Amino acid sequence: MFKTVKHVCCLALLPLAALAEAGPGSELARAQGIAYPAVIAHRGASYDAPESTAPAYRLARELGADYLELDLQRSSDGVLVAVHDDNLLRTSDVAERFPERQDQPVSAFTLAELKSLDVGSWFNKAYPERARASFKGLKIQTLDEVMDIAAANPQRQPGLYIETKVPNLFPGIEADLNKALQARGWLERPGRVVLQSFDRNSLALLHQHMPQVPKVLLLWIGKGSIEPASQQTFAESGEADKAAFYARQQPRDKAEFVRWLDYAKAAGAIGTGPSAALAGGGAQSYADLVQPWMNQLSHDEGLLVHVYTVDEPVDFRQVLEAGVDGIFSNRSGQLLRYLGRPSARSEAQILRAEGY
Repeated sequence: MFKTVKHVCCLALLPLAALAEAGPGSELARAQGIAYPAVIAHRGASYDAPESTAPAYRLARELGADYLELDLQRSSDGVLVAVHDDNLLRTSDVAERFPERQDQPVSAFTLAELKSLDVGSWFNKAYPERARASFKGLKIQTLDEVMDIAAANPQRQPGLYIETKVPNLFPGIEADLNKALQARGWLERPGRVVLQSFDRNSLALLHQHMPQVPKVLLLWIGKGSIEPASQQTFAESGEADKAAFYARQQPRDKAEFVRWLDYAKAAGAIGTGPSAALAGGGAQSYADLVQPWMNQLSHDEGLLVHVYTVDEPVDFRQVLEAGVDGIFSNRSGQLLRYLGRPSARSEAQILRAEGY
């Protein structure tokens, strides 16, 4: 599971065999016990099932993803849960269940209140072509429940790739996470867990509590992160196409990019998680922070590069040829097929077999 992956796709015109055999980051990954190139199931297999839910994580596991990715937050009564957004409006029925509290953060709700929410029906409405009646009524997952899912199949046991989300809202969450992982034995095997954050302070705290665990500093161009060459924000630009705007953004200069690599290392990171500009644009397309010169600099500094969030073959090719060492994807099955690591079963077959 955590050894270097040597299987690559055989699609026409793809000279990726040598890259996957011995890309610049392969030795860095091997030293950390991290899969190469790493297939990171972004909020689970979240293209085919509601993000951060049991079917999304179970599907990603059965497809063969190397890691299940989750955003960590904490209930008001101290339970660690997998939720991405700062509030619950987009992916639950909180507006119906708790209308007067619908704008409140996850941290304002007890676990029992969070578990009372339906976090599956929104997906059926948003993506009717992928809707399933069994998604209605899905529940928010605790960290313990995601660990249970990851460990449930002895033949397929993905690691966990955990982000501390809005950590300023959850003082002490880094220590809580360490305690939870230690209690379940998840820190005994190198590379089984990777920790990530956009927040340098949180990353440093994670390193303080878990110095032996690989960590990644997530990168972004904008306020509080890499300073852009242009000081104009998207809102100030008056443009309608956010993807096109972000695709043009560049770091202020090479030194500014290097500064953030230094920040990563100072916080104990062994890699970075940069954004990508996607060929088709869209909501996941941001600044291109995986240009070959950037990846080369990262590797020269001893840092792995795990790019977010890439779902299409044209973009898989682009980022792999640019030199990345792993990919966050909502479509881990598609990425695994591209890399020549297909599951024997389709996404639909797996979901049915898992009871969905």
